[in-house]
Amino acid sequence: MAQKGLSHFDAQGQAHMVDVSDKAVTSRVAVAAGWIRMARETFDIIGEGRAKKGDVLGIARLAGIMGAKKTADLIPLCHPLPITKVAVELTLDPDLPGVQITATVKTTGQTGVEMEALTAVSTAALTVYDMAKAVDKAMEIGGIHVTLKDGGKSGRYEAE
Repeated sequence: MAQKGLSHFDAQGQAHMVDVSDKAVTSRVAVAAGWIRMARETFDIIGEGRAKKGDVLGIARLAGIMGAKKTADLIPLCHPLPITKVAVELTLDPDLPGVQITATVKTTGQTGVEMEALTAVSTAALTVYDMAKAVDKAMEIGGIHVTLKDGGKSGRYEAE
């Protein structure tokens, strides 16, 4: 589905916040996912609860929720939204080794919550890095993408 142009630029090519005032208020949901890969030793420290800074996954979950709520403060042209739900799941993945992160964000509004879901995943991953960097500065964050978006005029999108 090709788009005619980028919606965050006006006819003169200047950045602007998209006017959503004529859009219908609908229920909207977005899910994003990503991961943080680490050394096996770091994975074991987190999994066994031996990190010096505390509960890595619990704190990262809270950070992801907070990140979703602060998205409009971080992304210049993002609309502030009344978020009705944020859920962040962090799952230890021994095959990575690392942590798989998924965020689900919901609202009832005039624009979607993809940016909030992406920010939640990013913030959670960065928090894992921050909490474990003393033992592993080579951790890698990646794969951050929208896996589901539903609601609004454009309807449903699911990643393949």
